[in-house]
Amino acid sequence: MTEKNNVLEEDLTQESPSGSRFAWKWKNPVRSDVMTLAWPVLIELLMGSLFGMVDMMMLGWIADKALSAASVAAVGITNQPMLIGLSLAQALNVGGTAMIARYVGAKQPHKVESVLKHVILLNLILLAIPLSLFGILYAEQIMVFMGAQADTVAAGSTYFRIVFVGFVFQTFNMSITAALRGIGETKAPMMINVRANFLNVIGNALLIYGLLFFPRLGVTGAGISTTLSQVVASVLMIRYLKKKDSPLQVNFLKKFRYNKTVIQNLIRIGIPASLESLALRIGILFFVRIVAGLGTVVYASHQIALSILGLSFNPGQAFGIAASSMVGRSLGSKNLQLAEDYAKETRKIGSLISTLMAVIFFFFGPQLVGLYTSDPVIIANASGALKIIALVQPFQSSQLILAGALRGAGDTVWPLVATFVGVFGFRVILSHVFVNIMGLGLIGAWYAVFADQFIRWTFVYGRFRTNKWKHVKIK
Repeated sequence: MTEKNNVLEEDLTQESPSGSRFAWKWKNPVRSDVMTLAWPVLIELLMGSLFGMVDMMMLGWIADKALSAASVAAVGITNQPMLIGLSLAQALNVGGTAMIARYVGAKQPHKVESVLKHVILLNLILLAIPLSLFGILYAEQIMVFMGAQADTVAAGSTYFRIVFVGFVFQTFNMSITAALRGIGETKAPMMINVRANFLNVIGNALLIYGLLFFPRLGVTGAGISTTLSQVVASVLMIRYLKKKDSPLQVNFLKKFRYNKTVIQNLIRIGIPASLESLALRIGILFFVRIVAGLGTVVYASHQIALSILGLSFNPGQAFGIAASSMVGRSLGSKNLQLAEDYAKETRKIGSLISTLMAVIFFFFGPQLVGLYTSDPVIIANASGALKIIALVQPFQSSQLILAGALRGAGDTVWPLVATFVGVFGFRVILSHVFVNIMGLGLIGAWYAVFADQFIRWTFVYGRFRTNKWKHVKIK
């Protein structure tokens, strides 16, 4: 995008680079495209995080304080191996999004369906089904390995198994969502996922507390509700793809044809992304074990802080996803300057939103944690962690968005390097030093998180500045 295009007003009928038409005149069409694509993703992620926070709050409000803390800890323990599986699936999705965006930008939409089918099948056959079976068969052993105390295992092993059944459906949904984002369609997955999450919250209320005529199942009820919501989302996704006016036409009854080029691209883009995700999750496993050693109550405080941290990830993730799609399509159409403009604009807007959230976390931490629990020890621990989370925000948001831009270009090696160095070289080592050697407790663990995010930002920002990502080739 040239300087002239950024300054002059666009005609009402001009087609924007992202494929949408302007509803009124914009002085900055790049910003228009960014907001058009990013706001549904941001709403979707924010609502997902908020619904997740409500789930955690519901468990925190269980009358029996010991059972409540064990239930919250059980969800946190379950989330870690679950996130490993989801991050591996997401690595394939990264490759799919990059390829689909390139093909759309290069006016080759006939290749999109083949890419999506390859991603779905690889995710289900290689990851979702085997990992789901492993989680169901070895739930207690995995939880103990993760550092769960006996009360946490007793409260949450059934929850663990039920949620891993839903993992298969969640993986399927993520693949379709990634493909839709690659073509620039973000509103449909937003509506589907918000509806599914809303049903999950209603189901949690009914099954955790035994409202109306439903049994009181506690954390097990939360697992049932979560899995059913994933099934509902899968049904809605398939219905959307079967609509005649769907921008992503996929015929699941049509015979699948293996495509060597698609596999080669997915391997070249997906392996670094997969290793990045694996490094991140394995590093966090070690990190979680260090924190879990501080006891159930402190670990529950940590999980509440993580829940709120998840909310703060949303602007960076949303604008990172938008950057992936727009950078990929711009490079597909050979417009290198436009790709850079999109990356910079997404970073600017996402960082502004994250800064606002940082202010809220820093000054209103106790009030936010108080929504989860009335336990003064948990409130004190978690609100202290929130002050560090606030300081993390500028670096976290920037690196998430620029890493998204690099992935959209198919440049997935440097985000891998950044994550490996940040997580293993700083988060794991420093958390061990601060918690186990210096005895700083939970606050020490979060000092290590700050160091990790700063290092990752340094690597990703440095790579973006080289402009080498503009010249990555996809067949």
